[in-house]
Amino acid sequence: MATQTQSEPSVAIDKLPVRRALISVYNKTGLDLLALALAERGVEILSTGGTEKYLKGLGLNVTSIREFTDSPEIFEGRLKTLHPKVHGGLLFKRNVQSHLREAEQNDILPIDLLIVNLYPFEETVARSGATEAEIIEQIDIGGPAMLRSAAKNFQAVALLTAPDQYGRFLEEMDSLDGNTSLASRKTLAKEGFALVAHYDRAIANYFERVPSNGTSHLSDRLEISLPMIQSLRYGENPHQSAALYGEDFPKICTQLWGKELSYNNILDTSAALGLIAEFLDAPHDVAAIIKHTNPCGVAEGSSPLDAFNRAFTTDPESPFGGIIITNSTIDAPFAERLNQFFSEVILAPEYEENAVELLRKKKDRRLLTYSPTKLREGLTNLCELRSVIGGVLSETSDTEFATNSLFTSVTSHSIDDIARLGLGFAMKIAKHLKSNAIAFCGVEDGYFRTLGLGAGQTSRVEATRIAIDHAHRYGLSLNGSFVASDAFYPFADSMLEAANAGAIAVIEPGGSVRDNEVIQTAEEHGIALVMTGVRHFRH
Repeated sequence: MATQTQSEPSVAIDKLPVRRALISVYNKTGLDLLALALAERGVEILSTGGTEKYLKGLGLNVTSIREFTDSPEIFEGRLKTLHPKVHGGLLFKRNVQSHLREAEQNDILPIDLLIVNLYPFEETVARSGATEAEIIEQIDIGGPAMLRSAAKNFQAVALLTAPDQYGRFLEEMDSLDGNTSLASRKTLAKEGFALVAHYDRAIANYFERVPSNGTSHLSDRLEISLPMIQSLRYGENPHQSAALYGEDFPKICTQLWGKELSYNNILDTSAALGLIAEFLDAPHDVAAIIKHTNPCGVAEGSSPLDAFNRAFTTDPESPFGGIIITNSTIDAPFAERLNQFFSEVILAPEYEENAVELLRKKKDRRLLTYSPTKLREGLTNLCELRSVIGGVLSETSDTEFATNSLFTSVTSHSIDDIARLGLGFAMKIAKHLKSNAIAFCGVEDGYFRTLGLGAGQTSRVEATRIAIDHAHRYGLSLNGSFVASDAFYPFADSMLEAANAGAIAVIEPGGSVRDNEVIQTAEEHGIALVMTGVRHFRH
């Protein structure tokens, strides 16, 4: 095993000048102003490949890395900065005599500033149609290696990895007569190491998602690297701290109006988006009302307003303070209707301009648009995480759904096309209710809608009774209704309750040891029973 020689002690130096900078970036945002400013301050500039060409196009005097190292860029540019003169210039200690002697003996010049950002690996992975060859080519080698060298030697080297750092860096140079401070170099090093960690995690995540045997699986290790997007006022309760991490949520949703979203708003908004994703390609306008992450009314309609009115009558009490979402544009008549009560968040793909003006009359309301395309992308390969005492649970997202062609009828009672569509609609709702979940749905004027919902109960029969009670409380008939259960019926009691309430068709996964009893009860009461083999627990 190799032994490490004891380092000669060094003393940290607070202020150090910037005389030579190496610039190698993919993202050239703001680089023109930074490079020109450095040149004006007398900084020698080294550069590589496309960055060198760009800087020379600005009229700057640039030394190519080929000249600096006296070595060619080879293998299609894959090898250009992995050289002792580059890493030595970044790594050697400026205040250690042995390092200074070795640098002189090996003709290694100090590099005081490294400006580097990395190939767009994540962006390439996210791009539709990107091939594996294209993705692999975006794995940066030289950039992370230089970044680590500069960050390790922060006592002597400054490191810039993002355009938003450029302005502050120049301000400090000016305030310190061309020098950088130890404190800022250390902060920049921290940000650099965080960038490399995130970049490597993204690469590992890609290979985890594309296993060599072609099957889906979860990683042997769970490592998460996400930037904080927003510090929240508090969590579920005022005594809990909270923040939003991850760059994709703001890409899916854009806030048009209102106070910033709270922790609970974001949870409910995520639940609403998950539900409406089931209806992005629906043939009709669909509106849904969400409360505490549970749907409390969902319906199709001839317009978003018509769909909302049908959804609202499922449970006229719960929508207050809830989330409203539609798969269609919100117009002025719909906005006028929504102004009749308070809702925390309203989401739609688009709003008519006058609708936004009307909805802004409620100052505590949040208006958001969402991108159906980005929503679909966000649900692809989604991994769900939940904290437990002493660990974290991870699972792939529940994107499975048994289509009508997979429905298996297990009773002699026929199911027409309307019933098949109604059962499919009902299961889409049950899938997004907390377990145990029961959804009674019906058809009205050719549009499907919820009638009674039971969620989060300790028994399936109790969820069924609550759904029935809700429908009756608001004067909704369950005669001819379609029922969906997120999991199998463990006993025949829930089927009997549904039959007595007027249901004509039920959809459930099946798989209970008492399936025969449940099937017999449905048969005896004229209910068409469909089993899918797909469970949708949502704890």
